[in-house]
Amino acid sequence: MEHVQTLATARPVEAGIPHSLLENAVSSRSLMGSASTLIIEHMGMHYVLRATRNGKLILTK
Repeated sequence: MEHVQTLATARPVEAGIPHSLLENAVSSRSLMGSASTLIIEHMGMHYVLRATRNGKLILTK
């Protein structure tokens, strides 16, 4: 039987994001590789993207 993903079974991040934006999605693995942290420079400010042991991402300034 084919699995049909509904709003109730969708991952929370996908539930409120328009399909047109999901087409441009980039995997965290492609950004971070095997590292657990990544420094992001945005408009002269530095941010730290960190992957937790529980598989969540935290962005801090």
